[in-house]
Amino acid sequence: MSVTATPTGTPVTAPPPGRPARARDRHHRGAGRWIVLAVVTVGALLMLVPFAFMLLNAFKPPGQYSTEGPLSWPSEFYTEGLRAYWTQVDFPLKLWNSTLIAGSVAVLAVVVSLLNAYALGIGRVRGRLWIVGLFLLANMLPQESLVYPLYYFAKEVGLYNTRLVVIIIFTVIQSAFGTYLLASVLGTFPRGLLEAAALDGAGTWTVLWRVVLPNVRPTLAVLLVFFFIWTWNEFLIPLVMLIDNQTQTIPVALASLQGDRLMDAPTTNAGALISLVPAIVFFLIFQRTLSRGITVGAEK
Repeated sequence: MSVTATPTGTPVTAPPPGRPARARDRHHRGAGRWIVLAVVTVGALLMLVPFAFMLLNAFKPPGQYSTEGPLSWPSEFYTEGLRAYWTQVDFPLKLWNSTLIAGSVAVLAVVVSLLNAYALGIGRVRGRLWIVGLFLLANMLPQESLVYPLYYFAKEVGLYNTRLVVIIIFTVIQSAFGTYLLASVLGTFPRGLLEAAALDGAGTWTVLWRVVLPNVRPTLAVLLVFFFIWTWNEFLIPLVMLIDNQTQTIPVALASLQGDRLMDAPTTNAGALISLVPAIVFFLIFQRTLSRGITVGAEK
């Protein structure tokens, strides 16, 4: 270890050769880091318990489930539940409906959120704080309070039992959250960039697409992933709006497997398992985009 002096004469202790100060700091914080890692690992394992039970009972015969319960190990590899669910609910059609609705909502909600937030965060429209507060209030409304007005609206305009009405509804709902988030982000957008673009003769749309969009693209990617997953998992509004087998989504199809007095538990678990796969695949594909967007947002 060596001691050097700054121009002001203050001695500074330098780390020994071959041992950076950052590595030494990590070593000193090792115990706390391991504790945090252990807690996170235990929490992750607890969250995986329901998925383990679902996987266990998806391939268990109905007779064994009735006599031995959900905790028993399957006596045979039972696949009739998967086949029954695939054919009974017409899973390829339900997969297409869910993908179409969730994908359309994700893209449209991101576009609407960006346009709204651009006007509120950078355009500085009059009454901006009140409008942002209104969007925040809209996010707090439970869907149960919106069902009847939305049902009446769909009936009046002739869109009831169509995928389009669900896309419109969730585009508005998701964009309310997206507008609130992006308006806060764009409210702190560097004014120097905007002034430089204005001096170069850039108009409103040019500033949006050439200056603002490249800087908020990671945040938009995160919103796109969240909007897709949130819409994919929605149940109440699609249950009310989509009553035809040709328009229903995967969560509604899962609910149709349960009767008043009888439930085929292996088929239900198999259906839940196969219905979970597309969402997991989508998340794994965009996992890097999601982590990159969160990291970039943290750095900014």
